[in-house]
Amino acid sequence: MKKYLKYIAAGAALAFTCNSCIDLEEMNVDPNNPTTTDPALLLTGLSFKTFEESDAQVCHATKQLVLTSGESPYQVYKWTRGGFGYYSNLRDVTKMKEEAEKSNETAYEALALFFEAHYYYMLTMMFGDVPCSEALQGETNELYQPKYDSQETVLSTVLAKLDEANTLLTDNNSIISGDIIYGGDLLKWRRLINAYRLRVLMSLSNKQTVGGIDVKSTFARIFRDEPLMTGEADNGQLVFLDQQDDRYPYFNDSDFGSGRYMDSTYVAVLATRKDPRLFAFCTQTPAAEKAGLAVDDFASYDGGDPAIPYSLVNDKVSLGGCSKPATRYYQHPTNEPMILLGYTEQQLLLAEAVVRGWISGDDKEFYESAVRASFRFYEKYASSVAQYLGEDAADTYLQGDKVAYASSLTKEQKIERFILQKYIPTFLQGSMWMPYYDQLRTGYPEFRRASGVSLPYRWMYPQDEYNNNAASVQAALQSQFGGNDRTSDPLWWIK
Repeated sequence: MKKYLKYIAAGAALAFTCNSCIDLEEMNVDPNNPTTTDPALLLTGLSFKTFEESDAQVCHATKQLVLTSGESPYQVYKWTRGGFGYYSNLRDVTKMKEEAEKSNETAYEALALFFEAHYYYMLTMMFGDVPCSEALQGETNELYQPKYDSQETVLSTVLAKLDEANTLLTDNNSIISGDIIYGGDLLKWRRLINAYRLRVLMSLSNKQTVGGIDVKSTFARIFRDEPLMTGEADNGQLVFLDQQDDRYPYFNDSDFGSGRYMDSTYVAVLATRKDPRLFAFCTQTPAAEKAGLAVDDFASYDGGDPAIPYSLVNDKVSLGGCSKPATRYYQHPTNEPMILLGYTEQQLLLAEAVVRGWISGDDKEFYESAVRASFRFYEKYASSVAQYLGEDAADTYLQGDKVAYASSLTKEQKIERFILQKYIPTFLQGSMWMPYYDQLRTGYPEFRRASGVSLPYRWMYPQDEYNNNAASVQAALQSQFGGNDRTSDPLWWIK
């Protein structure tokens, strides 16, 4: 990303300027290749890169969007190899951590640990076993063919890094710069880090332990003893600016003006529950608009069927039967913040933990507070339909047949409600694959697909790994799947 490179270049220039008074010849330093930079500059770039990450392709897999300009492999679950691009991000995290350690700036070290945990979590959830303990040691130890750690080891390492990050920030009065997420508020970073710990632990609800860590009791201890988000003001989110390289990622995206339409699966989830957030996500169909249907008429929204050929969806589009994503997503330079993990998800994690018997608390209160926070978010940022998303609208919605929460519901019915309310606000958001992983874990939400099509559990390893680190790849495949590299093999976390 241009913005990210800009910050790295600025950091390099700063480092050179700060050392300009030193005799470079005596120091044997190449002035055109500085080796130090300010961790604040690295934090800015990493934050933008990490929190801005969103991929419309994910919305095909999670049945929120359909493509009419060709067949999306994500829509039909035919993806194959993934990429190890996150390791490039991790190199920058490592650099930030090294620079922070040199000057004993523990706050930056803690944030580096958070970024490390996030990227290793994403990598292991995509592939299974991945390099972790020996990764990124090419420069320091000339280790260019790292071993692959087991998924259990990687996930326990993720939790350990998050734990250490929280500890380093406890009673930490450091003043940090370059923080475009929380403006230097370290308590808010702790709240995000601890909520992320809950996310990881809940994804392991099918496991008792991970690397010696007891899943249930660790979740309960974090809930009891550590600071968590207190409202949507604590959301881990990136706010966009109307200036070059700082704009919303889909601004002026041509695909949104042409080939992408709403998925009928997602529209039905909202319309059958009379969820007015639907008006914030998409437009009325051209046919409904032509017929004069009101904006708040749920019958005026529809999408393409993801289980049929895209050419047939095109036919429906030509008849004016498909809604498009709301114009704000591709015509507004700032639109809405990109949320990596927010208060709504945290509250639903807590509600699920109550129902699973992990913690004591009011599951109904957790659930309803999550929904209300989501309504407030869209009331604020989807201004053209804000009148449909106020407090009264949330109250009415929470009384609906498929939404209302009662103790008489079965455990499965309660969990289904939690997962659906996590899923709904992920449209074009930074939660990336979390709804998909929830589906693999719980069976919710249901993703419509053609008969006989199964959901992949993972991505195949990159071809580059076969070319450059073949022995380690083969060892990882043998230990996990008996030597096969297939998308259909379940990973440790879901078994």
